[in-house]
Amino acid sequence: MAVSRVACRAQEGLTAPAVEVEVHLGAGLPSFTIVGLPATEVKESKERVRAALVNSGYEFPAGRITVNLAPADLPKDGGRFDLAIAIGILLASGQLSIDGDRHAPRAEILELLGELGLDGEVRAVRGALPAAVAAHAAGRALILPAANLDDLRFMPEVCAYGARSLREVCGHLTGVEKISAAQFSGPAPRAAATDEHSPTLEDLCGQAEAKRALEVAAAGGHGLLLVGPPGCGKSMLAQRLPGLLPPLHADEALEVAMIASVALRPGAIAATQIERPFRAPHHTASAGAIIGGGPRSLPGEITLAHRGVLFLDELPEFERRVLEALREPLESGTVSLARVGGRAEYPAGFQLIAAMNPCPCGHAGDATRRCRCKSVEVERYRRRLSGPLLDRIDLRVALAAVSDADLAAHRARTSQADRQPQQTRCARIVAARERQWRRQGCLNATLDGAALEQHASLEPSAQQLLLRARALRGLSMRGLQRCLRVARTLADLEAKNAIGDVNVAESLRLRSALDEDASDRA
Repeated sequence: MAVSRVACRAQEGLTAPAVEVEVHLGAGLPSFTIVGLPATEVKESKERVRAALVNSGYEFPAGRITVNLAPADLPKDGGRFDLAIAIGILLASGQLSIDGDRHAPRAEILELLGELGLDGEVRAVRGALPAAVAAHAAGRALILPAANLDDLRFMPEVCAYGARSLREVCGHLTGVEKISAAQFSGPAPRAAATDEHSPTLEDLCGQAEAKRALEVAAAGGHGLLLVGPPGCGKSMLAQRLPGLLPPLHADEALEVAMIASVALRPGAIAATQIERPFRAPHHTASAGAIIGGGPRSLPGEITLAHRGVLFLDELPEFERRVLEALREPLESGTVSLARVGGRAEYPAGFQLIAAMNPCPCGHAGDATRRCRCKSVEVERYRRRLSGPLLDRIDLRVALAAVSDADLAAHRARTSQADRQPQQTRCARIVAARERQWRRQGCLNATLDGAALEQHASLEPSAQQLLLRARALRGLSMRGLQRCLRVARTLADLEAKNAIGDVNVAESLRLRSALDEDASDRA
């Protein structure tokens, strides 16, 4: 009898818990059993491993083969354990020996990760970056598919070896032909938002108040709802928000890359830059696609938009239960998924930008086109959005159709003059964000309770104006707090310590769209 042990990693949310692959070869009729709560993909690895060993020139041992994936109560899925199982079988059968060889790495300081093809090819797997982060924290080196190496550039200090075949791995372990350690130079920097080819707010005709709202949203991390007729620029405004946001810090970029490593196809993040995500799911998307879930509890759109922007166009067309499911993540910045196959918690610190028409036909309030909707149809359309959800959106701005004067003024601008306002705007946003981080350690959009009282001090006239507005508009306590957060951001854009009545008045104006409906349903 012989037993071998090989280290590997499972996947649980954005974490990669350690798994010990134990292989036992015993006497008896030939059999191959995998235990330790394996999913179907893991059970199917028996045939992949068998074919990969034979086609790589090794013997598949006769007798009873038992593979235990410890700990036994941790669910395992995917093909990530194939390589560790194959190496474990070779070690247990004596076809491979790495202990005692001074030229080879020791077994206990190595972890193996990879799916095997029938010809012995080592194929890319999901979640390679979280596994590399966990291996680095444990002080171990990682052997993984060469196709996953680009994923690891977000963590240049990790020690990793990229293998293309099972024979390469065996040659490295025995010291016959070592694989060179991967060298990472770090992720490519994001192109500057003020680059001459990048889209800017100056590309849009008119919509001065909406542009102002977008600047405030970028400065404080606030959610924004744009209400206007078709063709007025709602989608173009939303698409320009990522260009106003400052580049991700190193730890934020790593977090975004780990999400992509888990959620996207294997090796998909190789083509991405270190930039804030922009996700725009279609309004027919299901709750599972938006929130996350499925048998493996995979992350949804709100997690893929973490540290970036989630754009929901045609907001009332989304299913009611999908919209209501956004309420908790908007408050907490995380989402917990509990499914039969397991439980996972993902970050969901996204910035919500939503757009909708003022009525089903889209022309209510349009001076140039007639609205043909009945009042009951308009009311039914707007009531698809609940008061509690609207209350959680800090900024709500109404857009008008683009006028001939706006179009003429836009055409008169020169391309040289277009760039300067964008540069000035981005500089104001960066300065406002830095003030918030120095003062309170977070953006204004996440201030709550005692922190809001401490850091959002009002001048006496501003306090009176806010109380009068609450009485007139019927603002809930949440709505009142969100107005105060926006006013705090407006003061930060002006580099002011105290919030004045002008800031409060503007915050109320930037929250005016659909206010009569929100107050009725809150």
